[in-house]
Order: sequence, then C-alpha cells, then structure tokens
Amino acid sequence: MVCLGNICRSPLAEGILRVKAEKAGVEIQIDSAGTSNYHIGEHPDKRTVLNAQKHAVDVSQLKARQFQVSDFDEFDHIFVMDSSNYGDVLSLARNDADRKKVELILNRVYPGADMSVPDPYFGGEQGFENVFILLDKACDVIISSLKHS
Repeated sequence: MVCLGNICRSPLAEGILRVKAEKAGVEIQIDSAGTSNYHIGEHPDKRTVLNAQKHAVDVSQLKARQFQVSDFDEFDHIFVMDSSNYGDVLSLARNDADRKKVELILNRVYPGADMSVPDPYFGGEQGFENVFILLDKACDVIISSLKHS
C-alpha cells in the first residue's frame, strides 16, 4: 500500500487489509510505504488513527517508511493511492515484471477508471471517513480475489 507520506491513506489501507485477511483466514504479507521521505519513522496522522479506531482497525503502532526498489522483490502486488504515487513507483521499476505489480487500488473496485483515493491530509473528518469507505471496498475485493486464486 503506497501513498505520498505513509501517514494517512496507505497505513489505513494496510490496517484494513490486515483485519480483513485475518478474518478471512488469508495469510499474506502486508505493509505500507510512502513515495516521499517526509514522515519516515512517524506514526500515522492522529486523524487516521481515530478514524480507523471507529471501525475497529488499529494502525496506531505503524511507522512511516519510504518505498524502496526492494519492495518489488518483497511483494506480489503494489497498490498505490493516486496517479502521482503510480508514476513515482513506476519510475523505480527495473523491468516489466516490476511494472506489472503496480496498480491503482481503486481499479479493484472500478476497473479501468484510474480513480484516486483523495488525500485527506488537508481536509476535515469527513475526508478521512470517505477514504476509509473507499479503501474498505477495495480491500474487500482484494481479499475476495486472494481467496479465489
């Protein structure tokens, strides 16, 4: 799960997918990262933590890190939150195999629409709730596809 700073969208996506995988009995490795180095080592934004807690998802202990080329070797799927993240991650890809792993997360819910998960950082509480709803739907589809693969 990749966004810009790894303090709002991507840690929330990581937390949601982790809870859903556990409930579904799907064993997968899940992590999140940011394309920037702005918040390395920081916990998620307090508003993200509070919004996640409202939905029984705990992301409070996660710490931001920057996406690295080695993530292409560690993960089969790299879900990005918006077109900017998509371009930044693709710029680090070494080959077609790396590039094929990168996908806009909302394309799982709205195939081919290339929609972005809006960055709630500069908005209010409703923005964080809207992001939760979008990521929750996407993570449902991801878990479903993993259970049937």
